[in-house]
Amino acid sequence: METWELLSKIIFLFVILAITLVVAMYSTYAERKVAAFMQDRLGPNRAGPYGLLQPLADGLKMFMKEEIIPTMANRTLFILGPSIAMTTALLTGVVIPWGGNLTIAGHVISLQVADLNIGILYIFAMVSIGVYGIMLGGWASNNKYALLGSVRAASQMISYELAMGMAIIALVLTTGTLSLKEIVDQQQGWHWNIFYQPLGFLIFLVCAFAETNRAPFDLPECETELIGGYHTEYSSMKLGFYLFAEYINMFISAAVIATLYFGGYNFPFLNRLPLDANVLTILGSVVFFLKIFFLIFLFMWIRWTLPRFRYDQLMNLGWKGFIPISIANIMVTGVVIYFKELFF
Repeated sequence: METWELLSKIIFLFVILAITLVVAMYSTYAERKVAAFMQDRLGPNRAGPYGLLQPLADGLKMFMKEEIIPTMANRTLFILGPSIAMTTALLTGVVIPWGGNLTIAGHVISLQVADLNIGILYIFAMVSIGVYGIMLGGWASNNKYALLGSVRAASQMISYELAMGMAIIALVLTTGTLSLKEIVDQQQGWHWNIFYQPLGFLIFLVCAFAETNRAPFDLPECETELIGGYHTEYSSMKLGFYLFAEYINMFISAAVIATLYFGGYNFPFLNRLPLDANVLTILGSVVFFLKIFFLIFLFMWIRWTLPRFRYDQLMNLGWKGFIPISIANIMVTGVVIYFKELFF
């Protein structure tokens, strides 16, 4: 790898991390504004114009709060839990293609940090490791409510990862690749995968809600039953890491959904526009982020619309609902592809 290419990758990595943190930070502001809109309130409007400085005030408040670690807690694992949750959330975005290629001073810069040929498997690996952060935090707290929340989180994530994985299998059968870049390139024009895999998209979307612990799947931190769930004993920035990781996961989940099913940075008639290649690349990235913001709004809309599931309903939906449906989706996809190749 050339020095220029390596340097551009490192710079772009830090740019993506910065964008991820800013989007996650202002997702908390957007969440409160969406909730206020749906409940006929104003929402945050004191810190700065229209309350735009509220996320900064919340972050400062987290830093200023007293740091408390329970006496009977396992100190090492107590600190390690939120660290794992935050790290895995940030690492997931490195394989997502945020745009095409930019040409600067004769050098081609790819708007993707790492184009892995097993990009989908990498994302699943990071998501699977993330559950350890929640599990360790709940267990190390030496609190029964925190332990119950972490056990709920682990069982919920394992249950819904199965259906999500099988929805991806159907998508891989359709596209023939595990590379996110190649999947995006196949969706030029109107060839978005949501038209070929609508059931797979629905399964993946609902499982993404469960994976990110978003309502109505927020059983691991259910206030009415578990006080605060797995992060009951946490305070200051350790609590902030857990809360921040949730919004980062929501942002990354929206980016993955837009990449797999909505064409990524492609949009209809992109290649017909009489514009410079760099301008088209930037325009594609802007459209990609608009898709992501719409999906984030969808996450928030559903949170403030639907009531929370009971835990038995949650597990029944995962094991008796989505897993059989996802298996049927794989079988139907395989049959369609077989007869398509046979006759066409």
